[in-house]
Amino acid sequence: MIESVRKACQIISCFSNEEPAQGIGMIADKLGINVSTTHHIVTTLCNEGVLMKDNGKKYRLGWKVLEWNNHVMFQQDVYEKAMPLVKELIQKFRGTVHIAMFDKGTVVFVLRVSSEESIPIQTYVGSRKPAYATSSGKVLLAYNSAYLQETIDRGLSYEAPNTITDINRLKEELAEIRKNGYSISNHENSDGMYGIAAPIFSYSGEIIAAVNIVGYPSYMQSGNRDMMIRSVKSTAQSISKELGYIEI
Repeated sequence: MIESVRKACQIISCFSNEEPAQGIGMIADKLGINVSTTHHIVTTLCNEGVLMKDNGKKYRLGWKVLEWNNHVMFQQDVYEKAMPLVKELIQKFRGTVHIAMFDKGTVVFVLRVSSEESIPIQTYVGSRKPAYATSSGKVLLAYNSAYLQETIDRGLSYEAPNTITDINRLKEELAEIRKNGYSISNHENSDGMYGIAAPIFSYSGEIIAAVNIVGYPSYMQSGNRDMMIRSVKSTAQSISKELGYIEI
């Protein structure tokens, strides 16, 4: 085991409900690590969002730990709680439904279900797509500014005829997504594909995933489009509720 990784894990484990805030000296004494090494590791953990410094110059667990916890909880519950709701969605419409999560500027599909009448779509559980060029990805970017910045830092490259590669235009669309509660992708990631997505929230109110339905534009933009949007939003809300989210 790499020694610095072991020490970082030990430092994280120092924090508990009984001792939620601790100083460098306290951590060093508890673990028998010299102060200089402790300070170096703690600073690195703060830079990564794993720890954060409070007003009293002590350290606490950061939001990154909560995000990891949300991801673990979601992945454990996704098949048990989300699958029945996703199946209800594909029973209503011809298409392929995904649940996607954000990772390093991309979306990763953690669930994929197709109706018997759906068209072939080249996706699978574990496949990745650029976040800014997909309906599910744009939902995730709209509700988490850190996701957006990480995606922008990677660059916005052309993927399909309607890919948004201008940062200001992307930000304008994300503002509309937050306002409307859903996202549309029309020939943006793959030519000839149309997607509708909505956000899934964890019990803490943080966006953790998105659910979308994808199909041919001719079908997705038919007279059922408004009903599809309502159904996708309702499915996302139901999954969020199953994960403990309470809408205020």
